[in-house]
Amino acid sequence: MPRKSEEQLLEQRIMHRMVKAMATYRLISDGDKILVGLSGGKDSLCLLEMLAIRSRIAHPVFMVEALHVRMENIHYETDTSYLEKFAHSLGVPLHLHTTRFDSSTDTRKTPCFLCSWYRRKELFNLAQELGCNKIALGHHQDDLLHTALMSTFFQGSFATMPARLRLRKMPLSIIRPLCMVQEDDIRRLAALRGYEPQRKQCPYEHDSSRDYAAKLFKEIEAHNQEARPCLWRALEDAGKLVEE
Repeated sequence: MPRKSEEQLLEQRIMHRMVKAMATYRLISDGDKILVGLSGGKDSLCLLEMLAIRSRIAHPVFMVEALHVRMENIHYETDTSYLEKFAHSLGVPLHLHTTRFDSSTDTRKTPCFLCSWYRRKELFNLAQELGCNKIALGHHQDDLLHTALMSTFFQGSFATMPARLRLRKMPLSIIRPLCMVQEDDIRRLAALRGYEPQRKQCPYEHDSSRDYAAKLFKEIEAHNQEARPCLWRALEDAGKLVEE
């Protein structure tokens, strides 16, 4: 039997961790119709590919569609033709929407918050129009761990983005199927696959608090290899990974 390539092993590991997250946090069930938020970055491209592959397996039976939201006042260096080809190759319908935000309308909110909110609004609206019951986002394990550090040090509370969140005001749940996947694995797979991420020229691209949390966590891991599973277990024990 020929040895598996690095790319095959990476795909297998990512899929295994995604399926484990699906089972552990009950992310996907038979009959689900899932709308993937496809930003065009490596994480959302990986998520869409893994979900498309998994949807062709007998259990659970679910459907996948994707939405890419273009922000008029956040410019992109490339067009969306690659995303259309990528989704088509996976057999996934892709919807393209355009919106915008005006940071002067509410000075209490940061431009990053407003941009994220208006993108989410497009996701919520389209999901309900299409009859989807779940929205999948491409946050990986590093995102959730960094958020936990940010929440602890900057807000005084121990919390993170949950793997599964049921919305109260609409019949939708937000799921993060890559929540057990490490960013390094996604980065390596993206390079081997030749993903072509959308490169945006955003004036608000760098979040200093998140950058600080990422650097801090990297330093902690360098001193303690068990830091990742320890922090993850703490989030699980505190019930922070699922919100009903």
